[in-house]
Amino acid sequence: MGWRQTSDGAWVADDDVTLKQDAERSLYDFIVQAWPIIEPGTPFLPNWHLQLICEHLEAVKAGEILRLIINQPPRTMKSISTSVMFGPWWWIHDPSMRMMFASYSGDLAVDHSVARRRILESDWYKARWPQVKLTTDMNVKLSYENDKRGKMIATSVGSKATGLGGNLLVGDDLLNARDAYSELKRKDANEFLTKTLATRLDNKFIGAIILVMQRLHEGDPTGHLLASDTDHEWTHLCIREQEHERTVIHFPRSGREVIREANELLWPEREGEKQLASVKKLLGTRDYSAQYQQEPAPAEGSMFKDSWWRYFTFDQLPAMDEVIQAWDLSYEGKDTSDYVCGIVIGRKGAQKYLLDIVHEQADFPATIRLFKLMASKWPQAEAKIVERAANGAALIATLRKEIPGIIGVPPKGSKEVRAQSVTATVEAGNCFIPALSLDPLRIESKWQDFLAEISRFPAGAHDDAVDAFVYGMRRLNKPLLVATTTEG
Repeated sequence: MGWRQTSDGAWVADDDVTLKQDAERSLYDFIVQAWPIIEPGTPFLPNWHLQLICEHLEAVKAGEILRLIINQPPRTMKSISTSVMFGPWWWIHDPSMRMMFASYSGDLAVDHSVARRRILESDWYKARWPQVKLTTDMNVKLSYENDKRGKMIATSVGSKATGLGGNLLVGDDLLNARDAYSELKRKDANEFLTKTLATRLDNKFIGAIILVMQRLHEGDPTGHLLASDTDHEWTHLCIREQEHERTVIHFPRSGREVIREANELLWPEREGEKQLASVKKLLGTRDYSAQYQQEPAPAEGSMFKDSWWRYFTFDQLPAMDEVIQAWDLSYEGKDTSDYVCGIVIGRKGAQKYLLDIVHEQADFPATIRLFKLMASKWPQAEAKIVERAANGAALIATLRKEIPGIIGVPPKGSKEVRAQSVTATVEAGNCFIPALSLDPLRIESKWQDFLAEISRFPAGAHDDAVDAFVYGMRRLNKPLLVATTTEG
């Protein structure tokens, strides 16, 4: 008598014959049963997204999908499903299948290869599928063969693939997250994918290619492939940590549907809200959006391009000619807290230095506290620009007699038009963002968040920081203009 786990996660008694049949029929059941071999002592946590991935991989084996991209957050079993379990499961049905698996490093390729072989050489696997026998003369860490001439090969970006190939080619994490912003490393990964890996199919009519990764950059292998390979129809399975709106997920083989509500977590048993908040703080909004939401910011930005910004460390900061604050506040009358942004900018001649920023969800009382805190922290910022819209008018009326220098500015024209009026200053290299170090460049997470928002403008979900920045820059670009809209 054995045990098996149903699709809802329950364990039920069953006999070995049924377990074997389940594992043959379903990649997901195979993963559940093989799990203790590669993760002994760690409980298996079921989730619908694993079954969704398995159905896509089953469609690849059936020849229904020949080009597949899977994007999903880190630590959600993308490698275990695709690079470790899929190959041994395919050999149950066709031991003659030849496969090649590639990763960004040799060490990672070895780890996946050893895990695959551990399954193939386990008592559990050999007792159920004795037809799959590894040969002794071709059985090393990066390459092994069975007696039906099936082969599994592991390689990495930068390694030679001459003479290597197969009818299943898997690129798993071809770009290291640490190298996402290196143009050279991205180029190496993309060229390996398109000029090496993709050319290794034994039979280009029936061979399949799978790319699995978390998004890292708009120009990463996924972005490169979708933009450049117009000769093939790629099935793109994009799994986000949270959907922005209610979304229906369709399974390709069973026809099953899963409804994801807006902001519902992908796998709360693995990572809950507290853990994700910690990850987001560590990564910053920009990298979190790419890796967890599969939404990398445009590589060069839209209206404000990444390459335009310059950087400084505070020990290099010259004495400022002028320092101001600029604020974008939440909307009046909203019951829930909206985002509020205040930014401090200094001017030295034509150069503008971003000195401090606060960007939080805050209701009106919390906004008052933030404003007072920033005014106390930066007393040299005599002018405090506030958009006289949303809660701006109420803040001005509340603090006009307590804090000097509050200047109400009416919103004129569209946000895009206002932003366009300061892009030349950024493009000219006259805007500096603080860095923790310049070599290597290290940017505090709050400034990463700012860059992520401004690079997406005007297509991003938020523009509070953009508005505050633009109002401040417009003021500093006209330093001799004395505003006549001071309230009190």
